[in-house]
Formats: sequence, C-alpha cells, structure tokens
Amino acid sequence: MLINAQGFMFDWDGIRYFLEVARTQRVSAAAQRLGVQHTTVSRRIYTLEQELKTILFNKSKATGFTLTEEGNRFFTYAEQLESTLLSAREDMSGQSQTFSGHLRVGSTEGFGNYILAPLMTDFQRRFPAITLDIMPVPRFISLSKREADIAISLERPQRGPYLCTKLIDYSLKLYGTASYLASKPPIQTAADLAEHTFIGYVEELLFSDRLRYLEDIVAAHRVIFKSTSIIAQYHAVLQGRSLTILPCFMAAQNPSLQAVLENEITLTRSFWMYCHEDLRQSRRVMALWDYLKRSVQLNEPLLRGEAPDLQYLD
Repeated sequence: MLINAQGFMFDWDGIRYFLEVARTQRVSAAAQRLGVQHTTVSRRIYTLEQELKTILFNKSKATGFTLTEEGNRFFTYAEQLESTLLSAREDMSGQSQTFSGHLRVGSTEGFGNYILAPLMTDFQRRFPAITLDIMPVPRFISLSKREADIAISLERPQRGPYLCTKLIDYSLKLYGTASYLASKPPIQTAADLAEHTFIGYVEELLFSDRLRYLEDIVAAHRVIFKSTSIIAQYHAVLQGRSLTILPCFMAAQNPSLQAVLENEITLTRSFWMYCHEDLRQSRRVMALWDYLKRSVQLNEPLLRGEAPDLQYLD
C-alpha cells in the first residue's frame, strides 16, 4: 500500500493497472499485458477512482478508455511513481550489479532487422540475465505509452521528458541487381533513369517525411511497385525487375545489389535514440544505451555504404 499526504491508502496494483489502461486504451489489452482477467482490471480502476474521488477515464466503444483531464494529471504522477519504484527495486535487489531484468527496444524497420537485431544478440551474450524485446516497425514508437524503454527513430522528438542523442548519420543509394543492370538500358546519367522502373513507398502512408525522397529523382509514373515496408522493397528489388533506394546498411550486405550513379544519388538521413528521462537512473537501460551508441558508431562505415559487414565491439 502507498499512503499519500492526506492519509489515503493506494494499492500499487491499482496504479499499475491504471497505467496499462492509459497506455493501451483498452481494458482487455491491459489485462493481457498484465496477465490477469479483464474484470480484475476494471475492478481496480473503479476502486482507484473511488479512492481519488474523480473519474480518470472517458469510456467509449469507439475510442476505448481515454484519459480525462484529471486522468492526465494523475498519469504524470503515476509514471513518476512507477519509475521510482522500478529504480528502487533495481538497486535493492542488486540488479544494478548483475544487469538482470527485461528491456524493450523499438526502432525503424530496416535498422531494427539489419543492425539492431544482430547487435542485441551480442548484447545478450554479454548480459545473459537480461531478456529482450525488439520491435522493428514502420512507424514511430510511443514512449508515452511505454511501448519501449529505448526508441530509435528517424526524427528527434520535438517535446516530452526524454533523454535524447543523435545516434548516427546514414546513407541511402539507388540499387539494382547485377542481372537487372546487365539486361536493361545502361545508366550513365540521371536522365537515363527515365528508361527504368522503380520501387518505392506508398506516399500517403509515410510515417515520416524523411522517407520522401524518390519523388525528387524520378517521375511518379515510373514507380510501379509500392510498399509501406522497406523490407518488402528490399525483397522486391532482389527479383531483378526494377530499381529502388535502400539504406546502405541493408544493400551493402548483399553482393547481388549494385549501387547506381552513386556519385550523383546519395542521400543522408539520421537516426536518433531516446528514452524517458526517468530511465536515466536505470543502470541496465544505460548499459544498453551505451552499448548501442558505441556499437553503432563502430559501424559508421557500413551505415555510409563504405563497408560490407557488421562489426562487433571487442
């Protein structure tokens, strides 16, 4: 039990359940994440609202459970309490010494599959008592909903209580398979691209304007295959029927792909890494933060298209 200044006693489970409902906006989803029945979650939320003498959620079949103004205010305090308790548990249990526990990292799809996943297996080799969730998805990760402990994104967050660092710049180039380039009209200048077809993103479904680059290179009608997934684009170009722009850290690892007009068509984007400011106190989070920073910097040649293989820290 937790006792506030007015002498009211709060059950930590009630606050924990409140946070999960606030983040998922569904009692059923919160119950699944907590490993309990949805009726248990509903009962805890009701009890907490009675203790606080306020309504924390607007409830709707269409939008689910959305925070009221009072709920938003309480959410801020509840997150601070959650962070304090997690840090205390880490220190008191000795986790700060052994680096045990669970961590979740979210990132963009290509980086998550081609850089993050192999690096995380190496991190886990170094810290076998830590369990990991890796989330490579074609969208932004919501730290406000605690979808991850650390997020790696194409854009720096504009607001929020985040610890943030620029992870690295990376390059993208135009690629095709050797068989495609041998069978199609030669490409000596940018004007020659008009004779070729391309693979790209579905523009209206882009989650970031930082992915809007193909339209500056070729006419829209030459883009005959589109996908919201960079992994799908990668596998499509390997079929040898079109060209596409790919991050160098993906394409450089496959010798069947060749860069086209690389002196003329090279794009630069950035990855940003951030986490909640309160996780600065978590030593296992900071251990992963430092490992990712150093590992990604070690692989700058691969991310710039100047090396073919991923390297690991000694």
